[in-house]
Amino acid sequence: MNIVVSNLKGGVGKTTTSVYLAAAAVARGWEPVVLVDADRQASSAEWLEVAPIEGVDLVEAPSERTVARALAGHGGLAVVDTPPGDERIVRAALEKADAVVIPTRAGGVEYSRVAATLEMVAAGTPHGVVVCAARLGTKDLDEAVAWWSEQKVAVWGIVPERVGIASGPESRLYREGIDIYATVLKKALRKRPT
Repeated sequence: MNIVVSNLKGGVGKTTTSVYLAAAAVARGWEPVVLVDADRQASSAEWLEVAPIEGVDLVEAPSERTVARALAGHGGLAVVDTPPGDERIVRAALEKADAVVIPTRAGGVEYSRVAATLEMVAAGTPHGVVVCAARLGTKDLDEAVAWWSEQKVAVWGIVPERVGIASGPESRLYREGIDIYATVLKKALRKRPT
């Protein structure tokens, strides 16, 4: 099973989403769990070097060829942290995707970059948006969720700002974040290939 975390825009929570999804998969008993860092910035790799997650193996794959190879034959669950703006690597990952998780923020210029990402997702591949670093109870969040609903794009999760801000290699993984991403993982796995 390959879950690709992608958005052509940077700074939307792809790495945080990828790391938390991998941790949630381990918590749900998946074996093996592989976190594929397809970004040349290697943020996921740095995170796991500083704060390893027991049961999660890291593969650095910052090219089309290496990401395709990493997603073939791992025998478990792979979560792919894709780079912003590198359409060639993103396309290579999306070609192997069984489900696509698209982190975004509420409002602003987010919609057009998510739309561009969605255009690259193969027809029939389950996909959903995760609103990261969300300010709960705000008009921006309500409008974003309503907009995605109007566009017929599933919102698989809303991650509160307190979880997103408290992320990174220097921070521990918060139980609340793992629980939220376990729900996202469940939605991504809903249409698991046979």
